[in-house]
Amino acid sequence: ESVLAGVDVVVHLAARVHMMNDRAADPLAEFRRVNTQGTLVLAEAAARAGVKRFIFLSTVKVNGEATLPGQPFRSTDAPQASDPYGISKQEAEAALLELARTTGLEVTIIRPPLIYGPGVKGNFRSLIKALRRGIPLPLGGITGNLRSLVGVDNLISLISVSMTHPAAANATFLVSDGQDVSTTGLLQALTRAMGLKPRLLPVPAGAIQLLAGLAGKKAAADRLVGNLQVDISDTREKLGWTPPVSLDAGMKAAVD
Repeated sequence: ESVLAGVDVVVHLAARVHMMNDRAADPLAEFRRVNTQGTLVLAEAAARAGVKRFIFLSTVKVNGEATLPGQPFRSTDAPQASDPYGISKQEAEAALLELARTTGLEVTIIRPPLIYGPGVKGNFRSLIKALRRGIPLPLGGITGNLRSLVGVDNLISLISVSMTHPAAANATFLVSDGQDVSTTGLLQALTRAMGLKPRLLPVPAGAIQLLAGLAGKKAAADRLVGNLQVDISDTREKLGWTPPVSLDAGMKAAVD
């Protein structure tokens, strides 16, 4: 608690996340221990210390795993978390808002989709490496889907605004670059940023899903070919915020 003395705003980003081969006996219990209970312990200490605002980096997974075409997630949608990570974040959000109601601590919740930027890891980094090596990828025919992403600079910009804006108190916001792209469009943007020509084979999305299903990788294929969009109009209007960095500029920073 001593580190919270004299602090006006806490930005809480720490979490248990990206457990691709989770060895916990009870993954949901472990996610809750860190992401729900751990968050509440910190927030309660912040409230006791007189911190004015607590900014919680949650996840779009609280809204769900995918969207229907033309029906992006909105911050006012009923939560539909389905995996242990998303459930732990959804429960943390609810606990924080209850704490705000009973203590006066202002809570701001931000739900980002996939975050990219310098130092990005996971599948995004693997894609960059494959494109840089000129490896042909069978992803040139996935043009009918749309996905929202957020560059780290745009996320930082929104967090900064949320620290002091009156409308951010006890509110939930979605965030993105404001430029949704198809899977093929994302790969084209990455190769543009590298100054390369994309080597993408135009395999139909349906064929990818069929082959992936036979290989036991249906969930991964669904993420590649499906939609996951967020509507940030509420964020723009309430906070007067616009993403300052374009998708292409964000991609350039990431690949560099």
